[in-house]
Amino acid sequence: MQKIPVLVTGIGGGGHGEQILKALRMADTPYLIVGGDMNPFSKGLAEVDIPYILPPANDPRYVDALLALCSKHDIKAMFHGSEPELKVMSANRERIRGAGVFLPINPAPVIDLCMDKAKTSQWLMERGFAVPRTVVINELADLEQVDFFPAVLKPSVGSGGSANIFLAQDRKELTFLGTSLLENIGSYIVQEYVGDTDSEFTVGVLFDMDGNLLNSIAVRRMILSGLSNRVRVKNRTDDMSLGEVLAISSGVSQGDVGAFPEVTGACERIATELGCQGAVNIQCRLAGGKVYVFEINPRFSGTTSLRAMVGYNEPDVLIRTHVLQDPVPPRFTYREGRVVRGLAEVLLPGNPIEQA
Repeated sequence: MQKIPVLVTGIGGGGHGEQILKALRMADTPYLIVGGDMNPFSKGLAEVDIPYILPPANDPRYVDALLALCSKHDIKAMFHGSEPELKVMSANRERIRGAGVFLPINPAPVIDLCMDKAKTSQWLMERGFAVPRTVVINELADLEQVDFFPAVLKPSVGSGGSANIFLAQDRKELTFLGTSLLENIGSYIVQEYVGDTDSEFTVGVLFDMDGNLLNSIAVRRMILSGLSNRVRVKNRTDDMSLGEVLAISSGVSQGDVGAFPEVTGACERIATELGCQGAVNIQCRLAGGKVYVFEINPRFSGTTSLRAMVGYNEPDVLIRTHVLQDPVPPRFTYREGRVVRGLAEVLLPGNPIEQA
């Protein structure tokens, strides 16, 4: 079978572009992977078939550069590797698809809603789904509305890789951290910390591009290891049901991969009501028999390769279904297992990499 040319952007280490690249490499379908990143020191440049340096997503030349690569290499499918690129591709979806390139992204209203955590929490609450108590902070006085501890402070928009996320266990910490966050990033949200460190899941729900549910999968995260941990502190509150240690994931997920119907069922209902197409990733904790959702990422996940390792290869499934016209049946089988992560090194190409 002839190799299918695909373009993956944002292939630097740690993002979901690298994850898509890894998943495509694991597929039985043969792919010619054209990869791009704006960073000339990107690890992924050593791991694709044809590497390019791309303009940043906010550069006016960005979309033109992508389309030029698509034309040059007869690209059949394009995958974004970062949220800034997702926003630009969403805004230019008709132009990209008009060039004959398969672009598996969610509808614009889904992307716009889910990339704002405050709006997402409000949407979930209005529809009866369990969410941690959430307060939007626009000014210092808004912190007085927070009457729950522990509390997680984080940006409403952005925060990829758990950037600018903090944990407050009392009013003094809340005021100190909240003041600093307001001065440095502006508005943010405060959410109730729920569940213990063994109860956190990242859940993938996959639809075809007509909105038909294909399957779901979850990773029960091991968040206490150094690689997967952003915040780890002793629990100083009176609520020992949260465990002796309170922790927030770094966004680098590892753990037990499987069906976990106790969480995937609720996440399938949420993603269906949202009207998702393609991949969506839902972050949640299972506490008191309820699935508390604290974030929805309307894109491929940072666990895409972990899922592919057990036979749940989202980018390959979508290409087979919509490009190769070889649809994968709904509820396709996959294995379960424990996937752990470490660090890897690559030797970058010695010759200069072409600018797109």
